[in-house]
Amino acid sequence: MCKPVGMTPHLPAATDDEDMLDSLTIGKRIRQLRTDRGMTLDALGAAIGRAPSQVSVLENGKREPRLSDLQTLAKALGVPLEQLLAAEAPSQRAGLEIALERAQRGPLFGALGLPALPIRKTLSDEAIETILGLHAELERLHRERAATPEELRRANTELRRQMRKQNNHFPELEETAAKLLATVGHAGGPLSQRVASDLASHLGFSLHYTKDLPASTRSVTDLENGRIYLRLNAGGDPRTALLQALAGHVLGVAEPKDYGEFLRQRVETNYLAAALMVPQQGAVEFLTQAKDARELSVEDLRDAFAVSYETAAHRFTNLATEHLGVPVHFLKVHESGTISKAYENDNAAFPTDVLGAVEGQMVCRFWSARQVFEVEDRFSPYHQYTDKPGGTYWCTSSIQSTAQGAFSVSVGTPFAHVKWFRGRDTPNRQVSGCPDPECCRRPPQALAERWAHNSLPSARLQSSLLSAVPTGSFTGIDQTEVYGFLEAHAPS
Repeated sequence: MCKPVGMTPHLPAATDDEDMLDSLTIGKRIRQLRTDRGMTLDALGAAIGRAPSQVSVLENGKREPRLSDLQTLAKALGVPLEQLLAAEAPSQRAGLEIALERAQRGPLFGALGLPALPIRKTLSDEAIETILGLHAELERLHRERAATPEELRRANTELRRQMRKQNNHFPELEETAAKLLATVGHAGGPLSQRVASDLASHLGFSLHYTKDLPASTRSVTDLENGRIYLRLNAGGDPRTALLQALAGHVLGVAEPKDYGEFLRQRVETNYLAAALMVPQQGAVEFLTQAKDARELSVEDLRDAFAVSYETAAHRFTNLATEHLGVPVHFLKVHESGTISKAYENDNAAFPTDVLGAVEGQMVCRFWSARQVFEVEDRFSPYHQYTDKPGGTYWCTSSIQSTAQGAFSVSVGTPFAHVKWFRGRDTPNRQVSGCPDPECCRRPPQALAERWAHNSLPSARLQSSLLSAVPTGSFTGIDQTEVYGFLEAHAPS
């Protein structure tokens, strides 16, 4: 916001190059003292034995003057040396010009690609104040964007609140998926790779698999030439990246304006892709029959539609409450115990930080999501009852291995609804007192007394905790690399 006319704006804080402020301030003071005395550049240059162009460079703050130069200048201008070295600007106008010069020399102005604005007498104070106000607002927005951990957690907390309100069910996306599948004649059951390719053709795209896809992308869509580039031998389900790319096109995804929009886009494209792989009508019929038989199972849903366990678990949360009347919770937890993804509408009481964010928090050691890592049989589903402060919950968990390590994927429900699920007869039972630190966060007193002063662990810091999304993009995509890739692969 601009300062009122007549007030000197707060000068930007010194950068790593603090000499910039000194040389600019000194230069402005030299110029003002020279003009106050009616001296020309030629006259001052002659007085100190320097060419007028060298005096101009000093006055413009483009070179840091040597002490000997300053002593000679002070003598020629008839002022003590301390007056030339004073930190404050010599006048309100000079302060404005210094601030504008510093802004134009900074990295933010340089990134805008704008030509430098000459600072002339004809440039009014009001114009400079307006420019500085706009620059300050841009700096604020960039700082806000760089504050990834806090801003992103706030946006994610709000998004989860909305998802919980509507039971993680998006009717408009379900309808869009149904219409798309109808256009390619999909009659139900698993969505084959051929039908996914037919859907791409229907939407006007040809598929191109390449080894040099930019590392920051899952796919790249060339809208001009109707091409979708996918990673060759990417591993996992080959339909996922394709359907996510098509979902982004159908939903008209563009560069997001803020973190909230970025997260909503991600949720919606992933939801639509999953709704294409596990169509609502067939899945609800399948799950309804399983509930009637009291045999609800994420594994069966996975096998019936030939998708990953995580996709089946996500899809189960989309449909279970809306169509089966069963409240649920979902967790994806790293082997370290850190929550990667989470959703609940059954009051499962996930751990949260002060902003209400769940991702990045540690799950209780006694929950199914962590107990499953202790089981030798990692191919069979693990079932467990957990007595928590808010009631008893039942969970089914499975482990999946990734390049980032092993993750458990869990789906659970309150005790009153476990009667519909296969695995309800499990003997596995644990008691959790979390969030009470005495449950599992605080070590037993005997262990603490034994090791508190006799150990020095080295933390394995997650670099993502310290990093922000790359400047200029909420998505973290390297646009220079992407555009170069498209140019190299575009048809001649």
